[in-house]
Parts: sequence; structure tokens; C-alpha cells
Amino acid sequence: MEIALFIFDRMTSLDAVGPLEIIGRAPNADVKIVGKTAGTVRAGKSSSGLGLIADYAIADVPSPDILLIPGGADMSHVTSDREVLDWVRQVHETTTWTTSVCTGALVLGAAGVLDGKRATTHWSARTQLAEYGAIPVAERVVIDGKAMTGAGVSAGIDMAFTLFGMVAGDEHAQFVQLLTEYDPRPPYHSGSLETAPAAVLERARPFMPS
Repeated sequence: MEIALFIFDRMTSLDAVGPLEIIGRAPNADVKIVGKTAGTVRAGKSSSGLGLIADYAIADVPSPDILLIPGGADMSHVTSDREVLDWVRQVHETTTWTTSVCTGALVLGAAGVLDGKRATTHWSARTQLAEYGAIPVAERVVIDGKAMTGAGVSAGIDMAFTLFGMVAGDEHAQFVQLLTEYDPRPPYHSGSLETAPAAVLERARPFMPS
């Protein structure tokens, strides 16, 4: 099972590393870290510029079984890249699952993959999905056909476990959940627009779409 993780400059590292830590444990997983070209990319400021290495160029990976696209604070350099979008569109034709985390959904949208489909992304970018013909949904993980999208950053781990269950069965997914001790109990209940306190929402207002 070939899994292609696409990485790029200014991405959010947890969008990629979190899901990969889970789905990379699937039986017979053959993980390929893919960039537009092979070489090092640097994550965005929120990830302290963490360096990640693409072992393959997109031209080297034409038909993975699973495609994973992470996001970043600014995706314009990816959503406007015709070569990358053509690759995503081509790959999607033969994938078993085409997936994204956070604003990675905007790349799928720009490639036409989400046209007419329900999808999610980070709350700050949710309305942008409609510009690509998608149906924005305020849920943590959304499946429509073979497209699976996860909401912001940490939701990528939930998306990966959902995907794991689909490809390897619920019991194996639960086994990996135990191995990784994924049992989140955050000290705050402020992880969504619906639960965040008023003062926190006010602070986040500049990031909200107008």
C-alpha cells in the first residue's frame, strides 16, 4: 500500500507528522515523502521552520494508493501551482483514498477533487472551500466518496485513525491507538469555535473570515 505524503515550504509540520505517525503503521505501508522536487522543505513559523526531506519528486510517484496533503497558514503558493494541481488531479484518478489535513483541503479543492463534495478544513478557511465548489462542513473528519478531509492541525490524527480503520480494520486501528497512547485529555475546552470562551474568540477574530 503506497502512501504519498506531499510536503512543501511553509507547511504546518503536525499536519503531516501527526497523521503519518499513525497511518505509517498500517500493514504493508510503503510511505513515500514527496515534494514538488526532491530535497529539503521548511515548515512555517508556527512549526519553527522545521526541516523535512522529500525523498521523491511528484513525477516519481504517479499512482499511490493513498494521498495525504497537509496544510499551512498560507497555501497560495500551492493552490496556484499548476504542476502540483495537475499531479493531485492525476493521482486522484487512481487512489483508494485522497486525504487532507487542515488547509490541505484547499489544494484538493483547487485541483477540482472536492467539487460537489462535503469537506472540512481549519475553521479560518472553511468558507474558502465553497469557492472550489465544495460543501463546507463543520466536522472534525468528513468522508465523501474516496475523499477524506480533516479539520485543523490536531484533527489530522483523528482523520488518520479513521483512515486506518478503513484500510486495516477497527481492531488494528485500536491496537495502534493503544501503542501510541492516543487518549487526549486537554487541560482546556477551547478547541473549537463552539466551545472557546468569549475572550479567546475575540482574540481569534482577526483570523476569522469576513
